Amino acid sequence: MKRSLRYLAWGLGALLIAALIIGVWQRERVSRLLAVNSLFAEDKIVQNFTSMDDLFLSTEMPPASDTVNRLQSGAPMDMPAGFAAWTQDRAVTAIIVAQNGVIRHESYPLTADGEDDPAASRRISWSVAKSFLATLMGVLHEDDTIPDLDAPVTDYVPTLNGSAYDGATIRDVLQMSSGVTFDEDYLDFWSDINRMGRVLALGRSMDGFAEGLDGTFAVPGTDWQYVSIDTHVIGMVIRGATGRSIPDLLNEKVLTPLKPTATPYYLTDGYGVAFVLGGLNLTTHDYALFGHMIASGGIAFGTRIVSEDWIEEATQASANTDPSEFGYGYQWWIPPGSTDGQFLARGIYGQYIYIDRPRGVVIAVNAADRGFRNAGVSDSNIAMFRQIAEVLKE
Repeated sequence: MKRSLRYLAWGLGALLIAALIIGVWQRERVSRLLAVNSLFAEDKIVQNFTSMDDLFLSTEMPPASDTVNRLQSGAPMDMPAGFAAWTQDRAVTAIIVAQNGVIRHESYPLTADGEDDPAASRRISWSVAKSFLATLMGVLHEDDTIPDLDAPVTDYVPTLNGSAYDGATIRDVLQMSSGVTFDEDYLDFWSDINRMGRVLALGRSMDGFAEGLDGTFAVPGTDWQYVSIDTHVIGMVIRGATGRSIPDLLNEKVLTPLKPTATPYYLTDGYGVAFVLGGLNLTTHDYALFGHMIASGGIAFGTRIVSEDWIEEATQASANTDPSEFGYGYQWWIPPGSTDGQFLARGIYGQYIYIDRPRGVVIAVNAADRGFRNAGVSDSNIAMFRQIAEVLKE
């Protein structure tokens, strides 16, 4: 009898411990889901965008070297008329303007509560991360790890057989021309992009989400449509080709030779898979540092990371976009009216790396702009970047 009671007590104790573990686990999932639902709230957005690792699962990418590359400071430039009003209207949290690796302007107009050193804050990239992944693809393409961009994605990711991505090539997903149906409306709770956000928050599988897509609107490679999940498929291809994680590879091939000033991190799903389409977090300086490397033809402080040929190919408007609209290359944007060597990375809520290679100008911007989709906002941002570059044309 005593032994039976002892076993019963042990059993009840084990159940209690299991219940507590499950309760904590579910509480964390619920907390992340609540974070998604209030991520862009007016009273929280600035704070959230500088502390994403407090809200979601994440993994750091500590570079293999303690040496850092820091852009030197130069003579402050005169900013164009209307600059201060623009930073206020667009809720700019940080902006760095550099020319030929020299910082000519650095400011942090809007800071979070308790943000004592805004220059040290690691800020969410959103879709600026896509251009980092495209650079990694360039490195792996050039070393023959992924030799043929016209190979089907299913060659590297067999689990996509029978999905909407069956028949799409690597080049198709680089150019956002997969033909996969994907609703990118951030204002629609049930849109694909928001359903994907809840997958991330609840610790579910991003791979499983991509594999479950089955709708298409066009033959792959024929029509351009911005489909963020295409970038996740690029990540799946890279992982399939190498057997390694994106954080490990990006750290080795891009970040360690770049030598950022602070340890970058990625948001991840519940399986440790990086949120490659928008989950990178760096300081604004280090976004500018990446931009400087691209503007310098793939060289960071004397170390080549990717070839100039890849940069030129990736930043051409090669996708089948409307000629009157933004052009698109391999995860890079080309604004209307651009001349050769003018292009940008951009993400929702006002994240940018604007590059004017002929002038050696790089403009890195982080923001919490809840009006980023309003009519005329994108055009006004590009106009401001061009005015800044014009000041530095001499």
